Amino acid sequence: MAEERAPENPEGDEPIKQRKNGLYPAVSDELAELMKSGWADTELRDLRPIAQARYAAERRAALSARFPGERLVIPAGNLKTRSNDTEYSFRASSEYVHLTGDQTHDAVLVLEPTADGHTATAYLLPRSDRENGEFWLDGQGELWVGRRHSLAEGELLLGLPTRDVRRTAEELTAAAPAPTRIVRGYDAGLEQALAEVLDAGRDEELKEFLSELRLVKDEWEIGELQRAVDSTVRGFEDVVKVLDRAEATSERYIEGTFFLRARVEGNDVGYGSICAAGPHATTLHWVRNDGAVRSGDLLLLDAGVETTTLYTADVTRTLPISGTYTELQRKIYDAVYEAQEAGIAAVRPGAKYRDFHDAAQRVLAEKLVEWGIVEGPVERVLELGLQRRWTLHGTGHMLGIDVHDCAQARTETYVDGTLEPGMVLTVEPGLYFQADDTLVPEEYRGIGVRIEDDILVTEDGNRNLSAALPRRADEVEAWMRELRG
Repeated sequence: MAEERAPENPEGDEPIKQRKNGLYPAVSDELAELMKSGWADTELRDLRPIAQARYAAERRAALSARFPGERLVIPAGNLKTRSNDTEYSFRASSEYVHLTGDQTHDAVLVLEPTADGHTATAYLLPRSDRENGEFWLDGQGELWVGRRHSLAEGELLLGLPTRDVRRTAEELTAAAPAPTRIVRGYDAGLEQALAEVLDAGRDEELKEFLSELRLVKDEWEIGELQRAVDSTVRGFEDVVKVLDRAEATSERYIEGTFFLRARVEGNDVGYGSICAAGPHATTLHWVRNDGAVRSGDLLLLDAGVETTTLYTADVTRTLPISGTYTELQRKIYDAVYEAQEAGIAAVRPGAKYRDFHDAAQRVLAEKLVEWGIVEGPVERVLELGLQRRWTLHGTGHMLGIDVHDCAQARTETYVDGTLEPGMVLTVEPGLYFQADDTLVPEEYRGIGVRIEDDILVTEDGNRNLSAALPRRADEVEAWMRELRG
């Protein structure tokens, strides 16, 4: 009888770990040989560079110029266990994707310093090994999770030299020591291997620079954001068409409906969808989405499709579930709409980033004073920030490959910075009257309204990327009637 053995791993150092309680604890020599043979050549030799390859090269050039003479390491990140032997869906780090266009797990971009700049290399997982059985025995083998590109294919797609990522730590530690920076938080093993040459402060500077590199979007990125927004508009239309089914079930029906659009036309949702009906609309990040959907209440839907290239929209509408706002709902909605109009009007090149926030907050403060909810004058309210009890959050943020893009940028270049053409930001004022807020009239309690659009700063002002989705109250009602027949 043939001897049975466990297969070796891709490095040849130890057997591939087998699943405990698997029905096949070992592999016979005959089966191992059978699995090695009879496979067609599937190498793809006519691949063309991905659309963002030339833009990624320009970004790497800017990175190289900022840190001459230093080795720069940007990991994509590793798979994370959800439970037992299942993993969360992988989402590569934004820094890595922005600089390569690649989205594969465990990958690493390395910029090695040269006399006149850097040599960039993408360290990637190669094809599953057919010789050692990895492709059919390992949980991440190709017969389990699908084919991945060969290193040669990766070079064609990314326009970068590629190497086997399993050798990254070994090659980087064996090379002559050089000042090294890494984007932390994505690859603990690589950070540990390079620990002796890393410095937390220097690494933070790298992360700040890469965040600021995304402040101004190029033409390709703007196109991707428009694609994300266009799909998001269709997702909102899908939701309006099935509100009656949501009333028969829960907010989860709304979440699932929008998610279907995101998965069909993109990669995923860019963040957990907020499908907040009734008093849940007063919770800023209500993502449980397990509440009732009732006619007569409002639905605050904050959702965005993420494209296959990982650029996301971020749009909010507050809709009357019945199709018609009540008098009080419309009064509050119109106040938020007026604030958003003021905020959008303040978005233009040369303006301070804070201007759109200040403009929107002023309108909301005026309304709160006018309604007798907070004591004026308005200047006092704004100076002390008293309106924040009911407005709660900032009026917007940068948008791009992250829903809260550029978050690690220095304050002086972001919040205290100046708007430039190519920046994309949200304008999203809101008013939130909590169900237990005794400082407001009882009829206000449990009403939350937010309106959010994605705004591109242009050479002469701005462009609303999400303008196809109605905002004004009467337009929203007409749009809903049309969609619901």
